[in-house]
Amino acid sequence: MLAHELELLAPARTADIGIEAINHGADAVYIGGPAFGARATANNDLADIERLVRHAHRFNAKIFITLNTILRDDELEGARRMAWQIYEAGADALIVQDMGLLQLDLPPIQLHASTQTDIRTPEKARFMQDVGFSQIVPARELTLQQIAAIRDAIDINRTTIEFFVHGALCVAYSGQCFISHAHTGRSANRGDCSQACRLPYQVQDDKGRFIAYDKHVLSMKDNNQSGNMRALVDAGVRSFKIEGRYKDMGYVKNITGHYRKLLDEIIEERELGEAPLRRASSGKTTLHFSPDPNQNFNREFTDYFVGGRKEDIGAFDSPKNPGTAIGWVTAIAKTGDASAHSAHSASKSLHKHGKSPKTPQAPAFNAGESWVEIQLQDPQAMLSNGDGLCYYDLHKELVGMAIDRAEPAPSKQPGLWRVWPKDALSSLKDLRKDLEINRNRDMNWIRMMERQSSERHIGLWAQLQEPRPGQLQLLLTDEDGYTGTAQAEHAQQLANEPAQAAATIAKQINRFGNTAFHALDVQVQCDQPWFLPASQLNQLRRDALAQLEHNRAAGYERPERAAPVEPPVPFPEDTLTYLANVLNHQAHDFYVKHGVQVVDAAYEADQELGEVSLMITKHCVRFSMSLCPKQAKGVIGVKGTIKAEPLHLINGKEKLTLRFDCKPCEMHVVGKIKPGVLQQQKQAVAQSRSQGVPMTFYRKRPAAQSIGTSQGN
Repeated sequence: MLAHELELLAPARTADIGIEAINHGADAVYIGGPAFGARATANNDLADIERLVRHAHRFNAKIFITLNTILRDDELEGARRMAWQIYEAGADALIVQDMGLLQLDLPPIQLHASTQTDIRTPEKARFMQDVGFSQIVPARELTLQQIAAIRDAIDINRTTIEFFVHGALCVAYSGQCFISHAHTGRSANRGDCSQACRLPYQVQDDKGRFIAYDKHVLSMKDNNQSGNMRALVDAGVRSFKIEGRYKDMGYVKNITGHYRKLLDEIIEERELGEAPLRRASSGKTTLHFSPDPNQNFNREFTDYFVGGRKEDIGAFDSPKNPGTAIGWVTAIAKTGDASAHSAHSASKSLHKHGKSPKTPQAPAFNAGESWVEIQLQDPQAMLSNGDGLCYYDLHKELVGMAIDRAEPAPSKQPGLWRVWPKDALSSLKDLRKDLEINRNRDMNWIRMMERQSSERHIGLWAQLQEPRPGQLQLLLTDEDGYTGTAQAEHAQQLANEPAQAAATIAKQINRFGNTAFHALDVQVQCDQPWFLPASQLNQLRRDALAQLEHNRAAGYERPERAAPVEPPVPFPEDTLTYLANVLNHQAHDFYVKHGVQVVDAAYEADQELGEVSLMITKHCVRFSMSLCPKQAKGVIGVKGTIKAEPLHLINGKEKLTLRFDCKPCEMHVVGKIKPGVLQQQKQAVAQSRSQGVPMTFYRKRPAAQSIGTSQGN
């Protein structure tokens, strides 16, 4: 039975991070190209893409390039040229949001649907398959049952289901957030989100009563599907995606290693079962550390809606990294504070009168210093200079406390540490005795992750033979069936120790060092126990490895581009609003070709001037505040008194309205574009027109001669 491949898909901000993602077990890496990626400051030049591709393809791993912003007409030609350059650099797939790209003369590169294409239904998933996408990403908000329904609607031999399993969560359905553009002119759909969802808001009802004050009610905890991996496999997910193209090297190493271990466990369990599984790339990863997702920036974890709606998905107190609890404050010494000297002074007084204290002497205190003593939960744990600590103040806001210096307390009590903060104690709000302390930056962990933390090797079998007298041949056969051979003449000199000859030769051949290979077995099949110089065996190994590497590279086959179904299949709807993110004429024509009758312009075209839904979410503020009518249903004394009336979010001068659509259980954040932003956008359009760049978007299908961009090579 043909095994299903499981793909671990890791992010990379740079080629160097991408290389480490491969080394730590990624089967594929997604990374920004020179432009048009949905992370505006995570672009990479073609030389770096080529370097990453070469490394990935050694392990049969793949490189996906994000070309996933919506495009203006004047950007289409540049995007088309970049697609060809990326293809020529060796990349394996383009991740696409804008359907206008499917109308262009693209290279024969596989297409993957970006999460911004907002796939929530089996019908939408089937459509994306039929227009030529080989990999699709259902919305993060879907349940296991909804993912399985998508699996049942598509041909899993044609299209792979990809799903986000870890990282930051956008509160809105991907591609359905326009607050950033409305308030700042920076479009999330064009890679420049201002993250209004992480701001604090006052929540008011229609009568002006406060329901919440300075709460980050649109800020979600971070996604972590570690406990749902087997269920996701059963639901049809085959590509497991880690969020984080803005994340650092340590994050990518750690989280990639974490999910590599989880997937390897599942593959080992089911390798010989009724539905066998296998890795999507070659080689075995050996980690030199124990992965721990808690060590990286996170807002605490949630598995979101995979198992159904839950009440604890929000990071409402703070969008910062709270870290993990490590201990509590036992004493505080502030400069010039008499209380800081009290224990020390009492001890001195006892000794002055010839008495011994009944308790251990308090640590010595140096005048002019400010420090905090912390009792660690684990007596064996340590604090280090540069560690980041934090705690919640009385208003449940997170306060950071960076360590300048850390030492075991003079009392020698196990787990008791004295730390000198970088900032003045007077600036650390509500710092007090018995306060729980978290650590959100562990310098020992960071230093460990800065070193080489993994190895990835492809297994091979080595066989040394004598095809004829006086000639040696080394044959290397790797786990994928590729071979490399090398021959050399030898002097037929017998070894001084015949019994050890074969073992000595095998040991020398087995020195694969820093190559991408390791020997599973070495066989020496010579006619006599010859003495073979180490230099000759080393050269044989190098020559055979070079041929093996060449044959692997020559044998690598990039995934094929899927052909769209003909005649064109109809889109599931015949009317599209601004929510479809159509910003250019090619995208407009794409939908018309697929039966759509009315196509409105994207919100970024600045034609929606009144109040509209600036964000659509599965997260519901009413539910999170226990004000949901469905929650109250059947509760005696409450039934019928709670209604899904609008609420308001206020941040400074910004005011947004929350409206609740209870049938699909969704929340709409309603507002309108700022006049200043609109004027700014008009000026940008006027400047573009003065430079001869077409910017007009037609609400009706334009005449053929009005369609702007040439598609020639």
